[in-house]
Amino acid sequence: MWIDAHAHLDHYGDALPAALDEITRQRIVTFSVSVDVDSYRQAQAIAGRNPYVLASFGIHPWEAPRFADNLPTLDGLIAGSPMLGEIGLDTYWVEDPATYPAQRRVFEYFLAAAREQGKIVNLHTKGAEQEVLDLLRRYDIRRAIVHWYSGPLDVLDGLIAWGAYFTVGVEVLRSETIRIIARRVPPEQLLTETDNPGGWAWLMGEPGMPRLLIDVVRALAELRRTDEETLAAQVRANLARLVGDDPRLASLQNLLTRP
Repeated sequence: MWIDAHAHLDHYGDALPAALDEITRQRIVTFSVSVDVDSYRQAQAIAGRNPYVLASFGIHPWEAPRFADNLPTLDGLIAGSPMLGEIGLDTYWVEDPATYPAQRRVFEYFLAAAREQGKIVNLHTKGAEQEVLDLLRRYDIRRAIVHWYSGPLDVLDGLIAWGAYFTVGVEVLRSETIRIIARRVPPEQLLTETDNPGGWAWLMGEPGMPRLLIDVVRALAELRRTDEETLAAQVRANLARLVGDDPRLASLQNLLTRP
């Protein structure tokens, strides 16, 4: 069994049946995060078709300005989602500073909900890594997955010390910067991801399929001087520890305890 802790299955379009078939055959536990309300509805429908898929509600920072003035309308979706994501801040790809206050309002709204409801958050941090860490501390968010970290090493160390978990994905196959980060994450805080289908498309110009996760695990195992099965088992153990006895994630707990 493999763990893909960050993907966007609603973006597959006509390739979705093939992707779900791979997920089932390879036994890839997949977190299908969302970027807005519509993508969450789609992710929920997909999760209903495949027991290895868990849908997560979030408002991506790129979409935050559309929702910042109507946040209470999201309360039902937030309460009903077993975890929250993709949420966070982005001051790198988003170049218009006028949107940053909206990003912060949305992000803090979700962090407040995560604190009150005791939920895991799946985080986007690009360009705003220190601010994200500061907000995790302010809201006392202890169960956090930092997706595709590529920021400063000193902030990485701060997030590690705070207890965040980190997904390493397909860029480890191409980037020495990501390899440095992947080596630096403690083994007990390491998770894997693909950010499919868009992560591979951004790197290589073609949509990524779920089996790419196996390439990620192989590369990580080589980097960390272990074998693939040992690394995959470590990631499964890490996710099980993060999930704990959260009753909203009972289906995930059942998957993780299967032989």
